[in-house]
Amino acid sequence: MNVTPWPTTDAEGQPVDPPWELRREGRSWAAGEAWKRYMLTPHKIEMVDGKLLGHDKDRELLLGLLLENVGADRAVQFGNLEIWREAVASASRSGTEVVR
Repeated sequence: MNVTPWPTTDAEGQPVDPPWELRREGRSWAAGEAWKRYMLTPHKIEMVDGKLLGHDKDRELLLGLLLENVGADRAVQFGNLEIWREAVASASRSGTEVVR
């Protein structure tokens, strides 16, 4: 597991600019950050061994980008709310920084 809640490099080892600015409501990126965020997107969507994208780092980057745009309120509507509660409780117990 990462010590930070986001990848610090992409699959090619290039530095990544976040931390993410996740909010309850989704947001559009401001002019100063939009291109940097766009450049973090995968060059192509592929499936490898039944998963989108070939590397966990790429999946985590894409997830962060989507969470910024969609927002936490919408994200937790996917799946069982108890799973989200358990994940937050586990992160709290382990001392993992929760990005707000």
